[in-house]
Amino acid sequence: MVLDYTSDRAKTKREITRMNRMLASVNSLEEALIALHFDVDIIDLKQPALGALGALPTQQVQAIVTRLANSKPISATVGDLPMQADIIFNAVKEMADTGVDYIKIGFFPDQDWHAVIAKLAILTPGSLKLIAVLFADQQPDFKYIEQFSEAGFTGIMLDTMDKTNGSLSKVMPLVTLQHFVQTAQHHQLLCGLAGSLRAVDIPALLPLQADYLGFRGALCEQHQRTAKLDPAALMRIKASLV
Repeated sequence: MVLDYTSDRAKTKREITRMNRMLASVNSLEEALIALHFDVDIIDLKQPALGALGALPTQQVQAIVTRLANSKPISATVGDLPMQADIIFNAVKEMADTGVDYIKIGFFPDQDWHAVIAKLAILTPGSLKLIAVLFADQQPDFKYIEQFSEAGFTGIMLDTMDKTNGSLSKVMPLVTLQHFVQTAQHHQLLCGLAGSLRAVDIPALLPLQADYLGFRGALCEQHQRTAKLDPAALMRIKASLV
């Protein structure tokens, strides 16, 4: 299931860019199958009830990976963990055993990112594809983008930590988002934009040419990210990306 990291990151990025650029976050096998039915580009496994990047149990992730059987690229988050290198390193290794294609790690503010990046760099020469997640509403320092690239990360994305502040477009100016995308692509990193995105955000974000846009709340009943996935809402968002 995990792609060979020895192929260059630029090739991987081109593969994602050819897609319709939609990442759909799901919290169960049932939801994953709905996302698969509607042919989303990346199926992202997380538990929204547990935080911005709440994780599903690895046994559940493994079951979903097995059931989907290479049908679509699958990503999964390791959870809202403290920035302690050993904790995150072990969580990434455990999630890697499930066979997901991409592993998302949240980098939370006011903590030791350097130690975490250095520790995770031990894993990247192999087949693991790590995605660093920064939080736009915490005004992250984009200087770390180069460090993620040098450490062998596959990609980087912007999300939001406090979902009550509105969508990504509300908490960070488009010019700053454009700078983020351009910097990520300059360093040959996959680039994703997410964070309470709605259909109304799509027209402004598509011209930025990120590799994918990520959705959860907009795909759910009553636009509540902890509610059940709504197939009609998912279909509307997908149609907006064509």
